[in-house]
Amino acid sequence: MAKKKKTDNPRILIVTPEITYLPPGMGNMAQRLSAKAGGLADVSASLVSALFNLGADVHVAMPNYRKMFQGDVFNFHEKQLKQYHEVLPEDHIHLAEDRIFYYKDSIYSSHAEEAMRVAMVFQREVINHIVPKARPDLIHCNDWMTALIPAMAKRRGIKSLFTVHNIHTRQVSLAQAEETGIDAAEFWMNLYFTQNPGGYDNARSNVPVDLLSSGIFASHFINTVSPRFLWEIVEGWHSVVPWSVREEIRNKYHAGCAAGILNAPDASYSPVTDDALVRNFSHKDFWDGKRANKEAFQHEMGLHVNADAPLFFWPSRLDPVQKGPQLVTDILYQLVSDYWDRPIQLAVVANGPHEVFFQNMIRDFNLEGRVAIVGFDERMSRLGYAASDFMLMPSLFEPCGLPQMTAPLYGSLPVVHGTGGLYDTIRPMDVENSKGNGFRFDDYDSGALRWAIDQAMEFHALPMEVKEPQIRRVIKESVKEFSHEEVARNYIAIYEEMLARPLVENEAGIEVPPS
Repeated sequence: MAKKKKTDNPRILIVTPEITYLPPGMGNMAQRLSAKAGGLADVSASLVSALFNLGADVHVAMPNYRKMFQGDVFNFHEKQLKQYHEVLPEDHIHLAEDRIFYYKDSIYSSHAEEAMRVAMVFQREVINHIVPKARPDLIHCNDWMTALIPAMAKRRGIKSLFTVHNIHTRQVSLAQAEETGIDAAEFWMNLYFTQNPGGYDNARSNVPVDLLSSGIFASHFINTVSPRFLWEIVEGWHSVVPWSVREEIRNKYHAGCAAGILNAPDASYSPVTDDALVRNFSHKDFWDGKRANKEAFQHEMGLHVNADAPLFFWPSRLDPVQKGPQLVTDILYQLVSDYWDRPIQLAVVANGPHEVFFQNMIRDFNLEGRVAIVGFDERMSRLGYAASDFMLMPSLFEPCGLPQMTAPLYGSLPVVHGTGGLYDTIRPMDVENSKGNGFRFDDYDSGALRWAIDQAMEFHALPMEVKEPQIRRVIKESVKEFSHEEVARNYIAIYEEMLARPLVENEAGIEVPPS
């Protein structure tokens, strides 16, 4: 086992299957080690960067996605390959090495068996090689792909934080884990089994381990990605949450070992610098900037080009199980008819099972020019945020959500169902008292959504001198509120509470966020 470096700072190991970037000082190739599938990559990057900049002893464990990091490895020269293998030996970046990672084009596989195999191999490398080398004081794990690690950490006396980004879980047998090279016999008693294990020998082949529940059960502290979603799980909302996950979260919550910490949009989502926009803008000149982007967006979408038309934007996947697009199609024809003279528009930039319903309604009710749908495209989605007046997100449940935090940055006011992260981030617009940042409805039905859209249309009808200061305020407040610095501050506070000491020595006058 490698000797731990002498330091007064507690050592934090962040275990993540994806990350957007790493601070340059962490390693010679830090800026090239980028692999992203979703919000976890952004949160991991911002957290590591904040810790590193504070002077904390932060380490990162992630798979060696050699092809994604370096391009086509078959085109590597021998000298480049030699350099690649030698750059990281003493740095704080620990790459899990196995051929299963080297040639991947994407982080997650749609094939369940392959996804499980990748997750097991990653955890094997963390447990067998990275943890003994890094010797952390605290390990931060994320979702079911890292869920065996808290059980190992508990057995070895290492504190762990487990972040629940979504409620999906998988099951694996001890035999499967051990065939991968994980000595599950060391920590099997700290795992969550789907039924009474009845001893190691029986459990090994006969009783599966529930991974997400195990991560929650074995960790010292957990967090969900919004305070409201944590409360909803504890209160028994959302039948989609597995019973075992709910019970273990409840146990942590009632023990005072659970919190909710919101994510934040990628830092590239800024109308000041976003190169997807035809005209960049800030809170100071948003009015002209949004009008220019609206006309360009309308033209590309096939909508009537009219900068004064109230434009609603749908950016999320068209999933009727979670995202609620059926609430929109239930009222769409009547909505367009009632506001025909205004004239209201809806733009959908998304894919999903419900897209055919939008396409059929546009065709059957002659809604061309008023309603348009295209498949998801990153540039068009960004342009849609800048062009739209309002953003629709009527989700049935939402562990965190990012579009409702992204839209206000561009001056697009969200219309959301009051659940999970949507409830935590969107407050009803109150023009008289200059408060709020969107429109929220409580009941999950199309009538309640229609009420919220009517509220948005009332706001749109206000004189420019009334609504312009409100949108300017929302943009300014959102830049401060929905930031990765705020996310990192909250995680650091939990780390310090778990360790019962600050992450860095404050001799140099470094400002450390309070716990």
